[in-house]
Amino acid sequence: MTAMTATTATTATLATTATTAVTAMTAMTFGDTESRIRRLLVKGFNLDPHTLTADARLDELGVDSIGMAELIFDVEDEFGLKLPDVAVQLATFGEVVRFIDDVVAKQRTESAPSPLSHGEPIVA
Repeated sequence: MTAMTATTATTATLATTATTAVTAMTAMTFGDTESRIRRLLVKGFNLDPHTLTADARLDELGVDSIGMAELIFDVEDEFGLKLPDVAVQLATFGEVVRFIDDVVAKQRTESAPSPLSHGEPIVA
């Protein structure tokens, strides 16, 4: 195997490993995200945790627009992140969880070092 072929194979392996790791982290975080948001809603809005199903409408549970703003601040504090300043309609508990989980996964991906950034020269 030539040096160029070995470097290309190593680079491809590192890229695949990094992608697999990010995918695994994202899959593992959904349940964590769900339980943490459920805990925030139960504590902040005195909700019964059993009412927080994926299709539970937050407005029907008593979380109005001001409550959603409070929830956003609580989520930012809980997860240590800054949510994007975009208007997003999140009507159900499941939509909130998926949105936050996507933001967390995106921020982890953006902050993760590239497997190619370890000083290895790329030989073309």
